[in-house]
Amino acid sequence: MLQKTPPSPPVSDLAIPHAEGVSNDEFRAAMSRLAAGVVLVTAHDPDDGPRGEDVGMTATAFMSVSLDPPLVLVSLRNGSRMDDLLADVPVWAVSVLAEDQRHVAGRFAMKNRVSDRLLFADLPHTRGEESGAPLVGGALSVLECRTESRVVAGDHTLVVGRVLTVGLPTSGGGPLTYFQGKYRHLG
Repeated sequence: MLQKTPPSPPVSDLAIPHAEGVSNDEFRAAMSRLAAGVVLVTAHDPDDGPRGEDVGMTATAFMSVSLDPPLVLVSLRNGSRMDDLLADVPVWAVSVLAEDQRHVAGRFAMKNRVSDRLLFADLPHTRGEESGAPLVGGALSVLECRTESRVVAGDHTLVVGRVLTVGLPTSGGGPLTYFQGKYRHLG
């Protein structure tokens, strides 16, 4: 049974240390020094409009959890559109972005957008057979997942998904990474 995510706590002064002594700014600066891969998490919202709507979100907090069974984890900001959608829709997809897909990451990282319909309009993609979610063309790999569990962790929810399908398109080039607040490529 999926657990609903509580609303986000109010934003406080970022420079004030928490009880543990670390401020939000200090923590963000420390974590910016950890390079991360960049993925696009997608899902299809069947209840939005007559044909539903595709939703996408750029994420860097994505990782493999288990080989047997195959599990992955993505961290979603509480109250975000993707968090709310994945609380109701059990299947979703992930496209591991290639270094030449910085524009894809940027367009789906925009905050407070009304609709994702235009963001997908000119983006080459196929539809996943299991999830119905968009799988981005040119990605290094694509995965379709079913939510196994949701864990509220501070102002985020960790969504653990069982991998249902994997696609390994033939793609040259390396991964898109995120380091010190910027998209980068290995090289």
